[in-house]
Amino acid sequence: MTQTAVEVHGECGARFAPVRDAFHENFERLGEIGAAVAVTIDGRPVIDLWGGHRDRERTQPWERDTITTVYSTTKGLTAVCVHRLVERGLLDVDAPAARYWPEFGGAGKQEVPVRMLLNHTVGLPTTREPMPPEALYDWGAMVAALERSEPFWEPGTRHGYHALTYGWLTGELVRRVSGKSLGTYFRDEVARPLGLDTHIGLAAEHDARVATMYQARLTPAMLAEVQQRRAETLMRMPPALAEAAGNVPLPPDAHNTTEWRRAEIPAANAHSDARSLARLYGALARGGEVDGVRVHSAEAIERATIEQAAGLDTMLGMPTRFALGFWLSVEGGMGPNSRNFGHPGAGGSVGFADPDRGVGFGYVMNQMRQGLLVESTGRRLIEALYSCL
Repeated sequence: MTQTAVEVHGECGARFAPVRDAFHENFERLGEIGAAVAVTIDGRPVIDLWGGHRDRERTQPWERDTITTVYSTTKGLTAVCVHRLVERGLLDVDAPAARYWPEFGGAGKQEVPVRMLLNHTVGLPTTREPMPPEALYDWGAMVAALERSEPFWEPGTRHGYHALTYGWLTGELVRRVSGKSLGTYFRDEVARPLGLDTHIGLAAEHDARVATMYQARLTPAMLAEVQQRRAETLMRMPPALAEAAGNVPLPPDAHNTTEWRRAEIPAANAHSDARSLARLYGALARGGEVDGVRVHSAEAIERATIEQAAGLDTMLGMPTRFALGFWLSVEGGMGPNSRNFGHPGAGGSVGFADPDRGVGFGYVMNQMRQGLLVESTGRRLIEALYSCL
């Protein structure tokens, strides 16, 4: 898809001109509608670009303060909250999760350690019982269903992406330990101190700034490939899991509804700009502190980002690497450094840290691409950035 020239706004030094060029080309050659990309190095902003529109009709410009839903990029934000509690000695990743959340111990989960809820090995990528679509916005209903659910595999014996359940599993731990909902804890402990325009549970006052999200456009050939890959993945799953894979439904256009914005879904529904993702991960890339605000100690970051599970993913049917809540770079999706950590989101958004180069990166957009790994538009920006380093 080709479109007419789009004006790009923001700051980008001459050193990083290839990033600006790639960002501009994403609009001209790859059908980007609206997007933003930001980079910090050693905590200082070096790239902050935005452009395009908040709507497909191109009547609403993407402004400096535009935010959009970032799907699973949310998971990294949730992991930060969990590890703040770990660092304060309020949560032990090797203790049974039922120590903090007694009801979780039902259905044979009494001894499952906290770390397995973070590293996608607990065996609860969905619930045992089918949930109605409205349950997506009902915290109590989802938590209760997970309490009743028996894991689909012996915890710790395999890993499989917990696309939605990760948020309720880890978020309920945060609620039990801190007394605050995950979204409130993130706001009070992370977003406000750092000055982030990032929200898990969006207040109505921000609605006018939100970009409309558009599903990936698939050709018949692309759709056939997706369906074939999904069929092959289902065949590799334990039979009970394959039958239950759709038990937690995600309506296809949920991301543009008021219900989605108001709910706290800590695996999937944060709203953010790129600048905030780059600032947060920029702090983590330089030992956990920026501008006098400490998110984590260097030691806590090291513990949180050690690889826990890797290889063919039971749920995704492709290789993944997980630390404790963070996605580790695989197939260059978050840069060439295997130590890079953060999280991608469905359709293309991503935030990550490169601890060896002190880089924080954030990219958000409203035209989704197919897949979870960082897709064409974001990958081009990351590749352009590393060509400059």
